[in-house]
Amino acid sequence: MRVTREQAAANREKILEVAGTLFREHGFDGIGVADIMKRAGLTHGGFYGHFASKDDLAAEITTRVLGREGYLSPRHRDDAGRGCLFAALASDVTRQPRSVRRAFTEGLRNRVGAVAALVPGRSARARREKALATMAGLVGALMLSRAVDDPALSNEILEAAAAALKRP
Repeated sequence: MRVTREQAAANREKILEVAGTLFREHGFDGIGVADIMKRAGLTHGGFYGHFASKDDLAAEITTRVLGREGYLSPRHRDDAGRGCLFAALASDVTRQPRSVRRAFTEGLRNRVGAVAALVPGRSARARREKALATMAGLVGALMLSRAVDDPALSNEILEAAAAALKRP
């Protein structure tokens, strides 16, 4: 039986919703595709019509989780006072006393560790590398989007970075 585009989109959304919950509860390696699909009320074979692999799904979930915080959004860009400390102060921290740099470094280490727990990878080193690149991309995109005086370019920077980070 053929599924409509609307139903296929709803099924994909259901898979993402269920997988997001299960990944948080059990970790990426603690739950399999069959269990995700069963919990979503769909067949195991249907998974591959939506995602190339479990890693593909995990990468999309990670992007969604980070995106829910609105990191690469115009609202975050325009509210530096309540936004990301890394993007707001990274260039200033280099001229601060060692104690400030140490606190900044520890904060970044903690955030990278949290991101590494969310991203897929075959080893801790691969996950850390992906987390470092993700943080650099997020912070750099936000900084650049705030720095330019062209609103269209600023939005384009945010959108391009978000699209790039969605790719595995």
